[in-house]
Order: sequence, then C-alpha cells, then structure tokens
Amino acid sequence: MPPNSRRWTREETLIVFNLYCRIPFKDSNKFHPEVRHIAQLVGRTPDAVDMKIGNFGSLDPELQKQGIKGLRNASRLDREVWAEFHQDWQARIGESERLIAEGRERIAPRVVRENQDFFRRAILSAYESRCCVTGIDLAALLNASHIKPWAAADKTEKLNPQNGLCLNALHDRAFDRGLITLNDDYVILVSSQVRHTANDGVHKLLLDYAGRKIRLPSRFVPRADFLAWHRDNVWAG
Repeated sequence: MPPNSRRWTREETLIVFNLYCRIPFKDSNKFHPEVRHIAQLVGRTPDAVDMKIGNFGSLDPELQKQGIKGLRNASRLDREVWAEFHQDWQARIGESERLIAEGRERIAPRVVRENQDFFRRAILSAYESRCCVTGIDLAALLNASHIKPWAAADKTEKLNPQNGLCLNALHDRAFDRGLITLNDDYVILVSSQVRHTANDGVHKLLLDYAGRKIRLPSRFVPRADFLAWHRDNVWAG
C-alpha cells in the first residue's frame, strides 16, 4: 500500500506533533531535514509530514492571532493528539520521544544495509565484477573491501568508492588481516608472515601474486592516502 494511502496512526501523529513543536511553523517544508527525517521514521513522504504539520497549525490559536491559518484538513485524530499534549505535556512528550527513539533504532540497521549495498554495487561496477587480484568473476565470491576500515573511516570516507577494492573472499580476509597490501603503484605486497610458510596452497594463493599489479577499476581508482593508511595501520609487513 502506498505510504500516503493508509490511515495515520496515533503513534505517527504523536511523532509529527513532537516535530511541530520543535521547528518554526514558517520553516516547515518537504525539504526541511527534520521533516525528511521524521518522514523516514514514520514511513511517509516528506510532503505528507509537512501537510500534517499544516493541519496542526490550523489548530494553534497563537498562529491564528498572527493571521496564519494553516491547512484546513485537520482530522479527528489530529485534534485528539493536540488535546492529549495540552492535557499532559510531560506524559505525551515522554511517549513521543520514546517512539522517535524506537523508530531510529528500527531504521538505523536498514540505512546501514542500504549504504553498504550502494558501496558494494559501486565497487563491483567499477571493477566489472572481477577480483582485482585474481580475476575471479563469481559475484557470490566477491567482496567490496574497505581499504581504510569502516570503524576507522570518517563520514567522508566510509562510502567513498575510492576507499574500496573488489576482492574474492580469501584475499579480502588476507587484506583485512594485513597479510597483503598495495604500494602506491598498486603492486601487491605480501607480509613476511606469509613468506615463512612452506605450504604449497599458501604459495599458490598468496605468494605467487607478490609483485603483481592489481587490475585497476574503470573508475574510482583507489586513493593513495587510503593505501598508505592501510600499510601503516593494518599491514603486517
């Protein structure tokens, strides 16, 4: 069902009235960041939230004194929520704040998943769905690997495609654990920890790639500062 075709619930209306109290009425519009945030929280469009704020404006006697009429579509639920707040501000503020907090907890994992999905799609697209080390092209075995890890990156770096490599699962793990890295010329460096083993599988899967240049992406070429960070902070060289 489209988000604006279903009936507003009391909980959604409480949340929007909370917002009505927190932003100047004249500033409310579908582009206002708080309007957009609350719209995401209640699963409505920003237009719908802005209209609901307009409905509350029509019930506000202080706005009426200023000649501001608001919208004329206030529902019975809008009037009931208006009355509930004015009868017990402490209880209703507490309830609406809890609802907002619960909504943030609910949508945060989804937002993270959406962001991570964007990052993966951008990286696989740039590398034409091939591991930049081995050329493996089975998407199920490919990871969008962060050069500077998510936990260490700032908000400008976390989802920057230039902070990513397309690696198969094994080399993603090796890169994450610092067993391999890249120099500024995109040549693969292998840690001395790996060189000390005599295992044939390790030689074939890791050591044989030492000194080779990765397949560079068609766009979003890894930034030198991210590679330097990885060498300085992760690589076990």
